[in-house]
Amino acid sequence: MKKPIAIQGIKGSFHHLVVQNYFNTDSEVLECMSFDDVVNSLLEKQTDEVVMALENSIAGSIIPNYALIDSHNLSIVGEYYLEIEHCLMALENQTISDIKEVHSHPMALLQCKLFFKSYPHIKLVEAKDTADVAKQISEQNIKGIAAIASKNASELYSLNLLAESIQTIKHNETRFVIVNRDHEQKDINKINKVSLKFELDHKRGSLAAILNVLSDCKLNLTKIQSLPKIETPWKYAFFVDVTFEAYKDYEKAKSIMSLMAENFKVLGEYKNARR
Repeated sequence: MKKPIAIQGIKGSFHHLVVQNYFNTDSEVLECMSFDDVVNSLLEKQTDEVVMALENSIAGSIIPNYALIDSHNLSIVGEYYLEIEHCLMALENQTISDIKEVHSHPMALLQCKLFFKSYPHIKLVEAKDTADVAKQISEQNIKGIAAIASKNASELYSLNLLAESIQTIKHNETRFVIVNRDHEQKDINKINKVSLKFELDHKRGSLAAILNVLSDCKLNLTKIQSLPKIETPWKYAFFVDVTFEAYKDYEKAKSIMSLMAENFKVLGEYKNARR
């Protein structure tokens, strides 16, 4: 029997929407209230696959999630880009003037901050999950409080939409990755993107040398993210994503980079979702 797919948040969250789009609408989910819980569910084999947000087109990288994937030796096996549309919702028969507080995830509040400048009477309150607020309003019949969540959440929890697409920057995407415990060789004919992690000597030109290898081997750098090494202050690990046309070009680059860099690791080999 197929195990549920673990997500951060509950049904109606953006993570849940990714599961429905990437897998299918009938996929069961294991609801977790933190990314640590998501990863633990994978390590404890409650699930075989999890969905994790990794970066947002406005807010940038979710650095702790890079660290979680790396420190637990997990593998990225796929990715999905989701257009994020924030909606304001509440119980039926209420208008925005009836709303005293809006509760949502800090990131959602930040991305919709400009909208609420027109409603100074509304207090913005941080919560753990967008959809969870919508669920509580519905189940507890809470008046005077609205949620910022997906349109899917309003339908799932029977809430009235007070406003749609209230995010300040309308083109707002989040990149989610599909993660599991396996590091087995995949079908190389389907792989055209990899996620890597490495550390370098703290000396002039060391990063430039690695980047030159990528260029010389015809790899396209799509992402680079540094992460501090806690045990050695002011030294950094680098997480990079690269795409390529030929797997043999990637293999050549990997063999060279593994000799040049310290603690070189492949975090995932998968198909690029953005062509």
